[in-house]
This record gives sequence, structure tokens and C-alpha cells, in this order.
Amino acid sequence: MEPIGLVAVILSFSVPLTAIYAWYRVRKLRTEERLAAIAKGVAVPMADELPPHARSRKSAILLTAGGLGYLITFMLLARYESDAMQAAAFGAIPICVGLGYFLDAVLVRRDMHPSA
Repeated sequence: MEPIGLVAVILSFSVPLTAIYAWYRVRKLRTEERLAAIAKGVAVPMADELPPHARSRKSAILLTAGGLGYLITFMLLARYESDAMQAAAFGAIPICVGLGYFLDAVLVRRDMHPSA
């Protein structure tokens, strides 16, 4: 195995694992801080969780924007390299998933606030 390939494989596994560990550690520290405040008798307000339609809307915005960015990038590259247009077609996948999340957000919101 070439050294550059080995480095690529190591980085492709270590970066996501590091991110997961950092997320876990931050969450654990927040929990410990909250428990210490409660033990001292300080009133700690619980953070309100986002409603389901807000989570779906956030995911929809991120996926649609990411897919459009991917699509536009490869369409611009297709001006110089004709094969890049084939890669641009894959931008439709996150765009469609994002549109599905938008639909989910609308349906969940409608179910949470039924019309009289």
C-alpha cells in the first residue's frame, strides 16, 4: 500500500471518530454541569427541544442547499470537463431528500395544528 493511500484511509476513519467523540464529550460535560447546578440547588431551565416540524425543516434546508451547491459546482466544472455533468446528476439525490423533508415538515405541522 502506498503511503498516501494509507494516510487517506487512516484520515477517513479517524476524522469521523474524532467528531463523534467530541460530540459525546461535550454532551457529557453539559450533563455533568447541569447535575452539579441541580445538586447546589440552582434552578436549571430545561432546554426546549425543537418540535418535529422544525427539525424536518432544518434538515430540508441543509439537504436542499447542499444538493444545489453540489449540482451547481459540477455544472460549472462541466464547462471544462464534459464528464463532470454525470457527477452533477447525483446532486438530485440530496435535493429530492430535502424536498421530502420539506413535505414532512408541512404534514407534521398540519397534524400538530389541525384546522377547526
